Amino acid sequence: MVDCRRAFTIRERKRKGSVRTPKKVINAMDGVTLTVHQGEIFGLLGPNACGKTTTLRCLSTLDCPDAGDIRIFGLDARAHPDIARQVIGVVEQSAGVDKVLTGREHLQLFAGLNHIPRERAARNIAYLIEVLHLTEFIDRQTGTYSGGVVRRLDIALGLLNNPGLLILDEPTVGLDLASRAVIWDVLRAVRDGGGTIILTSHYLEEVEYLADRVAIMDRGNILAVGTPSSLKSAVGGTRVTIRLEEFTAVGDAQRVATALVDRGVATSAIVNEGLGNAIEAVVSGVGKDAVEAVVAVVRAAGWPEMFGFSHSRPSLGDVYLQATGSVLGDVDQAAKAARNAVQMRKESMR
Repeated sequence: MVDCRRAFTIRERKRKGSVRTPKKVINAMDGVTLTVHQGEIFGLLGPNACGKTTTLRCLSTLDCPDAGDIRIFGLDARAHPDIARQVIGVVEQSAGVDKVLTGREHLQLFAGLNHIPRERAARNIAYLIEVLHLTEFIDRQTGTYSGGVVRRLDIALGLLNNPGLLILDEPTVGLDLASRAVIWDVLRAVRDGGGTIILTSHYLEEVEYLADRVAIMDRGNILAVGTPSSLKSAVGGTRVTIRLEEFTAVGDAQRVATALVDRGVATSAIVNEGLGNAIEAVVSGVGKDAVEAVVAVVRAAGWPEMFGFSHSRPSLGDVYLQATGSVLGDVDQAAKAARNAVQMRKESMR
C-alpha cells in the first residue's frame, strides 16, 4: 500500500427549525504507506476513528481509495479486485452470520460460494471446527451462540479457503479471555504455517503478544512502524505513573506534570483522565536515581506523600504516547463520544 488516501464527506442531519450545517470532510487515510511481509502478523494500532477500518476495507477491496497503489502478492488490487479476493480472507468487526442457520451450514454455504472442491471443503471444515473449539456448538443455530462463539465461527469462515492474506478488524473486541486465547492460538498457527495476517486492535497487550511488526496510526496517518521491541527500545528511559490522590484534581495533576518536564526530570508527562487524573511520565534515567529525582519534584510541588507510585520499562502505550502526545485510552473514549448514532449507522453500511 503506497500513499493511499480516502476521504469521506458527512453532514449532520438537519433538524426542524435548525440551520443546515456545512459539509465536513474526514480524511480517513491521509497518505498511508505500508509494507507487510509474507508470513508475518502485522498489527495496526490506534484509537477508534483513526482510519484503521477504512485502511483494511481498502486492502480487502471492499472500498477503493481515492488515490494510491495497493498490491497484494504483486497483484494490482485496485485494477484486479476480483482476482485479489481469491487470496484474501476477511473478518470484519460485525459478524455476518444468519441466526437461523447452524454453524456447519454456514461453513458449507461459504465453501460453495468460494468454489472449494467438496473433499477439500470437508477437510477444512473439520480442521477449523477442531482448532476453534466449535465441536459443541457447530450443529446448533447461530442465534443461540454467545458472542465469543459467533466470533470464532466468523474467523473460521475467513480461513475456510486457506487465504494467503487474512485481514481482521478488531478480532477479539468484547470477548472473554478464553475466547481470546483460542483465537490468538489459531492466528499464530496460521502465521507459523506461512500465512500473512493484518489485524487492527486498540488492545495493547493483544498487539504486543501477536504482532511481529506494528504500525501506530492516528488521524489517518502512520506515525511509526517496527517490531514491538524496537519501538519500545526507541522510547527508552523509565515509565512512571503517579497518583497524587485517589481522585486528583486535574489542575493539580497538570501542575506537577509540567514541573517534571520543566525541571528536566521527564522527557514527557501527561495527565491520564482514565486513571483518576494520574500523571504518566517518561523519565530519561533508569534505576533508583531516576525514581528519587521524580519524587523530589513531586514533593517540591507540595505533595510530600502520594496515593500511588509505580515505574516500569516502556510499553506500546508509551510508544503511542511519544508518537501522538496522547494516551490511547483517552483518545479512544473521546472518539467514541464524538460519534453520533447517524454516523455509526452510515459507517456500518459502507
